[in-house]
Amino acid sequence: MAGMDTTAGAAAAQGAAPQASAMAASGGPLAGGSARSAGALRPAALPGMPGYDPADLYAFDRAGMVSPVIASALPRVYVPNTESDTVTVIDPADYHVIETMKVGHEPQHVVPSWDLKTLWVNNDLGNSLTPIDPFTGKAGAPIPVHDPYNLYFTPDGGSAVVMASMDKQLVFRDPHTMAVQKVLPVPCQGVNHADFAPDGSYFIVSCEFSGQLLKVDTKKRALIGVVDLPMQGSMPQDVKISPDGRVFYVADMVANGLWTVNGDAFKVTGLIPTGKGAHGLYVSRDSTTMYVSNRGEGSITLFDFATGEPRAKWQLPGGGSPDMGGVSADGKVLWLSGRYDSEVYAISTTDGRLLARIKVGRGPHGLAVYPQPGRYSLGHTGVFR
Repeated sequence: MAGMDTTAGAAAAQGAAPQASAMAASGGPLAGGSARSAGALRPAALPGMPGYDPADLYAFDRAGMVSPVIASALPRVYVPNTESDTVTVIDPADYHVIETMKVGHEPQHVVPSWDLKTLWVNNDLGNSLTPIDPFTGKAGAPIPVHDPYNLYFTPDGGSAVVMASMDKQLVFRDPHTMAVQKVLPVPCQGVNHADFAPDGSYFIVSCEFSGQLLKVDTKKRALIGVVDLPMQGSMPQDVKISPDGRVFYVADMVANGLWTVNGDAFKVTGLIPTGKGAHGLYVSRDSTTMYVSNRGEGSITLFDFATGEPRAKWQLPGGGSPDMGGVSADGKVLWLSGRYDSEVYAISTTDGRLLARIKVGRGPHGLAVYPQPGRYSLGHTGVFR
């Protein structure tokens, strides 16, 4: 099937350090000599959040635009194995397993911190976060955190947001020490994934086990809306905003497609079929395409942002269970965990060809490809701006 070229000819990247963020907010020069035209970036509504490009929220995620902050980070793929209580570390250059490190009980996701300097392993049933140093690849001492199914960061870097799925809470914590700042009880079951409005003023959260979505005020850390998805038994998963900021897409593994949501009005506007068990959502380096992993049928749908429709589907040879992952820094490889097959898939974004099928531990889930382009991380397996 026809693929896509994600190797945009971008210059070197914008840093995540405060001074670099301030420069980006003003539309100033990027690291490496590239520059934005004055006024290209819009100031955020959330104080402290770097400015953003309203025409393309992923403008700093182009191929090769890795922040100077993590320029010396080891190129690695970190795979949390939920049933083995381990993280498998893969060298993306040759698809070789470097090591398997022991972590806490039931690690669900490996999450880059807002400042890009730490990778957090979410040990859900172990009630802890294990830090990994991306410059050495070594794990540090775990930090006690209750029910950390998933982890996000507010766009200003002021808070980590723990998706405490079984506790039915969003827990705002210090992004470095993980000390509790505020606990927000939520009226749904299975909070798991999220994405933020262009200006950072609010974020949309999926509730896997009650078929609902939440809208949360970022600054006030307050719940401002709850919506029931219009299909009985819905199981919403990953959430991703469109490059132009007009649509939130929510993968649903029961509805077998993407719900479209108007975030400002907080209204579900439609359903786009993609494949059985639609699960993870990943944006290409040129912001034209979103890769949708269809876990129930072993395929990846290529969703076209310009047309608002799928344009192709890649089938994994011999089947599989593609789940969560990310795109390589150069945009040429899509990495996905094989949730029910104890394996990881490396897929060419040019033509959908399977480059490697790598055996890992049991129950691989939210793998992180690192480093990736972007000024800062919003969390999950790598949502960068």
